Order: sequence, then C-alpha cells, then structure tokens
Amino acid sequence: MLELKSLEVWFVTGSQHLYGPKTLAQVAENSQAIAASLDKDKSIPVRVVFKPVLKTPEEIRALCRTANNTENCIGLVLWMHTFSPAKMWIAGLTALSKPILHFHTQFNRDLPWSSIDMDFMNLNQAAHGDREFGFITSRLQLARKVVIGFWQDSEAVGEIAAWTRAAAGWHESRNLKVARFGDNMREVAVTEGDKVEAQVQLGYSVNGFGIGELAARINDFSDAEADRLVDEYRSSYVIAQQHDLPASLRTAARIELGLRAFLTEGGFGAFTDTFEDLLGLDQLPGIAVQRLMADGYGFGAEGDWKTAALGRTMKVMAQGLSGGTSFMEDYTYDFSGTPRVLGSHMLEVCPSIAAHKPTLEVHPLGIGGKADPVRLVFTAPGGEAIVASLVQMKNHFRLIVSEIDVIQPENDLPHLPVARAVWVPRPSLKVAAAAWIYAGGAHHTVFSQALTMEHLEDFAEIAGIEIIRIDADTRIKDLRNELRWNDVAYSLRASR
Repeated sequence: MLELKSLEVWFVTGSQHLYGPKTLAQVAENSQAIAASLDKDKSIPVRVVFKPVLKTPEEIRALCRTANNTENCIGLVLWMHTFSPAKMWIAGLTALSKPILHFHTQFNRDLPWSSIDMDFMNLNQAAHGDREFGFITSRLQLARKVVIGFWQDSEAVGEIAAWTRAAAGWHESRNLKVARFGDNMREVAVTEGDKVEAQVQLGYSVNGFGIGELAARINDFSDAEADRLVDEYRSSYVIAQQHDLPASLRTAARIELGLRAFLTEGGFGAFTDTFEDLLGLDQLPGIAVQRLMADGYGFGAEGDWKTAALGRTMKVMAQGLSGGTSFMEDYTYDFSGTPRVLGSHMLEVCPSIAAHKPTLEVHPLGIGGKADPVRLVFTAPGGEAIVASLVQMKNHFRLIVSEIDVIQPENDLPHLPVARAVWVPRPSLKVAAAAWIYAGGAHHTVFSQALTMEHLEDFAEIAGIEIIRIDADTRIKDLRNELRWNDVAYSLRASR
C-alpha cells in the first residue's frame, strides 16, 4: 500500500512587494506557523510543507512548474495573507497540473479592537486578498476546494484533511495499473467501458491477461509453500473441523501465492477476474481475493475494472482511518418493517469490514463449474457508511455515492456462507434505490465505513468528473432535474 506520509502538499502563501520587507517577513513567519500546525495535526495523513511566500508572477510560475515535476507533491494549499494581485497568478495556475485547495483564513483569530491600525490592516488582508484570488480561479474555471475558517479550528482542519486524502487518491489513480484476468462477464453492460478514455480522464491503465498466464504462475509454487500459507490461514481465522480440508486449502493457498506474485511483479494495484473464464484454475479465487483486498488491492468481479480501480483509490484514501473498505454488491432486499439491503457477493468481500474474526469455510458454489471454493465468512459492524459506483455515461464518467446506515441482521444466516453487510439507505430504500437507478449506478459498488461523502466529493472535483449524491436530503424530482442539467452540461463540454 502507498505510504501516505511519503506524500506532500505544499502550503503556498501569496503576497506582493508593495508592503515592504518587514511586512513580508511577518507574512512568512505566520505562514510557517500555520504550515507547521497543519503538518503536526494527526488528522492530516500527508506532510504539509511550507514554501517561500510568492510575490511576483515569475516566482508563482516557477513554483507551479516545480510542483508539476515533483512526484511526491500531490497538491497545493493556497492562501493570500495580504492582497496578491491575481493577474500575477495566471501563468502559474494555467500551467499547474496538481490539485489546489484555497484556504480562506487569517493568522489572528480575534481582532485587537483597541490597538488595530493600518499596519495591522495591511498585514492581515485575507478577507479581500482571497476574494481577488477567488475571482481568478473562477475566471479560469479551475477545479478546487475552498475551505473557510480559522486555521486552528477542527472543522477547517478536518476539511483540509479530507481533501488531502482525495488528493492522495488522485495521485494513486494517475499511477494505477489494473490487471484483468479474462474479459467481462458476457452480455453485461455496466462493467464495459472505454479504457482509453478512463486513462485519459482518470489516469489508470487497464490491460488484459489470459487466465493461462495466471495459472502458470500459480503452478510455480510448491506444495510446501502452499502449506506454509495454509498454516497462516489456520492461525488467522476460525476453522470448524468440517471445513479444515487440506486439499481445498492447499489449492486456495496456491492461487493466492500465484495471484499475489503476478500482481506484485507487474506493479498492479487492482485486478479483476470472472467465473466465466477459469481455465487452468481448480477453484474460483475466493479467500485469495479477500486477503489481497485486505492488503490494499482493488478488485472487481466479472471483469469490472472501473470498480476495481475505484476500490484501490478509495483504499489509498482511507489508509489510517477507522473502518474498512470493500468490493460489494446490493444483492437482495428485505421489504418488511424498515426496508433494508443485504449486501454481499459470491465470495469476494474484504475482511477489513469484518466485525469479528472471520470464519474460513468451504462450500459448493452454484456457478463456475469448479471445485468448492474457500472463502472467509463474516458480518460488517453497524455504523455509518457509503457505497460508491463509477459508471461511464455517453460522454463522461459519473460517480454515484449513497450514504447508508449499516445495521446488524435480526436473524442468524446459517445457510448463507458468504461475507455480508446489512444496511438502510438514506433517506430510505425507496428513494435511494430510485435515485440510484435513475442515475445509472452499477450493481457493483465500493463499500466504505472509513470514508465519507466529503472525501469522494473532493475526489470528483479534482478528477473533473460528475458526482451524484444520494443522502438524507435526496428528493427524486430534484435529482432527476440535476441529472438532466448535468447531461446538457457535459454534452456541451464534450462538443468543445
């Protein structure tokens, strides 16, 4: 998994030479103090690095070009301590390829009413300096997040922290490689898409490999190597006697070893497979996929490369937060009482969302025509969560995000040996499901009890893709109008 502390956001302050060296020295000192405070804040997962105060068009352009060419710089936090004429910023901003956050703050929380003079006013001009900067970023139609508040307030810092996670996700997306073993499940529409356009807009590359290539790598591993991994299974999970089947466990372990080696050697961060293409494999990968997801890999079943890439991106964004992130599917409903969703998949749900130690079980699977696969079985804990789907519309990508409340099943599920989560969508199943269907959301999703709507809003803004929010305030009439307006806007953009 990408180490977030290896990444940086640069804290960049704007001013000008008008105010003299004494004022500029104070601007730099104050800016360093804010950057240091943000860097030390535990909610911000990346480094916050102070950069010298920018006072001329040449300095601004040089810094933006340097940021572009600094691999571990994932974005800029910009603040106008004094008035910084915005024409100075045009050349730099139009050249900049890194995400930006506009922080509208000031160094002092309180005004010194009894002693305030024009020197103080000239030093602390963010109230209108940031408005000048806001105009030029709007005029240039730049994607950015605007955060307003005192730099030591937890709410403002929390908004910055969310954006840094989104910027880290964007950095990962721009460098991600997705491996597809086999093709998409035949005749399925939503898992298809334009992989070239995805690379143009979202950065990640998606390439296919024959299942025989994976099978060959699996067969490279010896029984002894597989048995050592089986020992790890036995120490990590609860295994009832009837499921402790050495031959099945060894087969599953060898699949995990081969799959992990293939992904590691190829530098892949996400992958897909499909039960329709298993030639050379004795089982459909179950526990192997689950354990790889737990280690940070993105996954999509039935060739769903968009969900695999989104899963990896969200896992990077969620690193260090409480709660897990997993491949998921809205599988079936309970319409009694408060209608709810039973989410699951045949095998491939990540144990990062398990409430308790998973059980390892071996059961038949009615599709795929292979031996009984090994899988981990568990239930997700209660709490707030989101489910997200990335789909490709006619001329743009759409990210649909639904806020949900995870609950515990009211009854045992003795005949359902799969990992699962039960949830109530906001504002209700009736409204949320209608909104999801009107928006064209996929049946596959990424489920997260670590990330929030804000994280994915920030990511969509950085990526320049549409986001549709389904939450407690969703009204179907308003959402349908939003979809119509967005379709017109993206059609106009595509025709330019």
